[in-house]
Amino acid sequence: MHLKTKSGGTGELTEADEMKILQKAVKQRKDSAEIYKTQNREDLLVKEEAEIAVIEAYLPKAMSEDELKAALQEIIAKVGASAPSDMGKVMGVATKELAGKTDGKAISAMVKQLLA
Repeated sequence: MHLKTKSGGTGELTEADEMKILQKAVKQRKDSAEIYKTQNREDLLVKEEAEIAVIEAYLPKAMSEDELKAALQEIIAKVGASAPSDMGKVMGVATKELAGKTDGKAISAMVKQLLA
């Protein structure tokens, strides 16, 4: 797929770029779905959930909570984190290593739990 990119780009869309675009599309729809749920707009909620299902079919299977916990425990050990104040160090490594496997919100919540 050809795409105009920022200066210095190749004009090619990498697989990593594709995953980021798809993940962003899912996140946008989940945010909208949450709003529709609170506003009792079932008609719009169903539409967003259907779109999420289609987009997620093109994404790799998300990590389970246990897989995420194990991966984060390894990262915590690797960076030597031991307190909530080390969250930034862990998040920096985790978001790079786990990109495309789970979303940032899940990573953040699990890191907070593990460092508490």
